[in-house]
Formats: sequence, C-alpha cells, structure tokens
Amino acid sequence: MQHFTAIENHSKKEIEELIESARGFKKNRFGTALKGKTLIALFFNPSTRTRVSFDLAMHELGGHAIALAPGSSSWGIEVNEGAVMDGEAEEHLKDVTKVLCRYGDALAIRCFPKFKDWKEEKKDAILSNMVKWSDKPVINMETISHPCQALAMMMTLKEKLKGFKGKKMALTWVYHPKPLNTAVANSAGMIASICGMDLAISNPKGYDLDGDYLAMMKGFCEKNGAKFSVSNSMEDALKDADFVYAKSWGPLSQYGNFKPHGNDKFKHWIVDKEKMNKTNNGYFSHCLPMRRNVKATDEVVDSGRSLIYEEAENRLHVQKAVLAKLIGGKK
Repeated sequence: MQHFTAIENHSKKEIEELIESARGFKKNRFGTALKGKTLIALFFNPSTRTRVSFDLAMHELGGHAIALAPGSSSWGIEVNEGAVMDGEAEEHLKDVTKVLCRYGDALAIRCFPKFKDWKEEKKDAILSNMVKWSDKPVINMETISHPCQALAMMMTLKEKLKGFKGKKMALTWVYHPKPLNTAVANSAGMIASICGMDLAISNPKGYDLDGDYLAMMKGFCEKNGAKFSVSNSMEDALKDADFVYAKSWGPLSQYGNFKPHGNDKFKHWIVDKEKMNKTNNGYFSHCLPMRRNVKATDEVVDSGRSLIYEEAENRLHVQKAVLAKLIGGKK
C-alpha cells in the first residue's frame, strides 16, 4: 500500500487487514510503531475529529504530527497546475509538496470541493497532484471521498455485527439546511459494498449520488452476491436493515448553483424512532458533526443502538493502522 486516498483503491482483504490491525492498536493503545516518524497534514478546511485523531495516532505510537492551515498558519497555496500566480496565493502546491517531503515521512490533506463544477472537482485534482508530486505516502483526510471515516465505520460494524455477509446497511440522505459534500456517503457506500454487505441507498428525487460511484457500488455488490438498491423512500431502505448510516449531501444537479433553502421541503427526512422500528433492531451511526433533531432525533442518537461515539473513537485506531502500514516500523 503506497498511499491511502480512496477506499475503492483497496481490496476487501486489505480493508480487513487494516481493521484487524486497528483492533490490535485499540487493545494496546501505545507503542513505538511510528517512533521517529513525522506526519505533516494540510488542513484547507476545519476539523475536529480528524485533526485530533491523527495527532494522537502519531503521538501514541512514538511519532510527531504537524498540522498546517494554508492561508492561516502557513502561506496561502495555489493548487491549479500551470497557474499564473498573480493573486492571493504565495506558493504552489507543487513546491509545498516537494519541500514537505524532505521534512516528513508522510503527508495528509483535507481539502473540500469548492462546489463550482462537479465534473472537474470529481477528478480530485488537488489530491491527485499531491500524489503525483510526492515521493512520500499521501493520506486523504477528506476531499471528494473520506476513506478514513469509512474505515472507522466498518471497524465499528465489525465489532458489533461480527461479519458482513448477509447484513444490510441502509445509507440514507437526511435533511440539512445547507448543501454538503458527498464524500462520506461515497466512501461509506463503497466500503460496505466491497465488504459484501447488502446496500440500500435512499434519498429524495434529484439527490442521487454520482453515477460513477453508484455503478462501482453496484458492481462490488454483484461481485459479492449482495443486494443493491437505490430508492426515494427512507422507510423502504430501512426495512430490516441491520445498520442505518445517516448523511446529508447537496443535489449534484444544482452543483455550483445551489438554491437557498432548497432542501427545506425535505425536513421530514429525519431518522426517528418510528423509522428505526422498521429495521432489524438495527444500529445507527453518523460521521459527526451532526445537527441533532434535524438529521436524527435525540431519542435515536442517545439510544443504546447508536454507534456515533464508537465510530468517532475508532478513527484514532484505524488511522494508526493506516500510518503503521505506510510508514511504520516495529509495532
């Protein structure tokens, strides 16, 4: 494994090996696997769990983490290749990448899409260019996908469901007052299908995920003999589900021109007790941050079947597994 940039780049075997490694780190939290190693992380966007968990992952395994916020704690960065840099940015991502590679052992980047042109932004050019210019491992801390979050979700399910075959995951859109990135949904659906779960996706009409991602999910499900469906009914998707994953995202048809309050007619797309009662005594989770009583009710979020805190904790452990795989020494 040279980089960790998208969950679909990894086989079921690789994913399972990372989860098992993470479970080992969860049992033995401190070690020397990253002794003398340095991770340099670029945060173009805000972060709570991602920044803290990566920092602690390095520290608890004997390494060191440096977090930079371009334009705030470090110089503003131009990301477009071939750009004439006569604007605000002081240096280019190519130069930043090549210099940081001489300092650290791995690089990580968190850079959300600009919500201007999905056809261009789905190419994930910033991440791809960093990989191209880097001679050190690169980790995706969320761009148009979020592989670290997906891995934490799957580790949490492994702990609760034991196995994935024959288990149903409902990935459902929920209301949010603002249009959000599709990254978490892209990676969550991808890892569930790679690992062989039945996958039922639900969202309002016009809010389908990108067709290329849906095609890959369907393909992985078919390869594993698992069921795959997309519907406009949360109730149908949640029926007999073993696990419900809630996430909001903006309609790609309005990408670059989102309508103010365009989601407001879908406020009933909330995970509540009545909808959870349709599941197979299913678990519930969300990647966080989450707007309570907008995306899901307190009754669901605070129930004994909610896994939000377990998933958040497991971010620390799976990131240790990824880092140890990429740059680690003795465990």
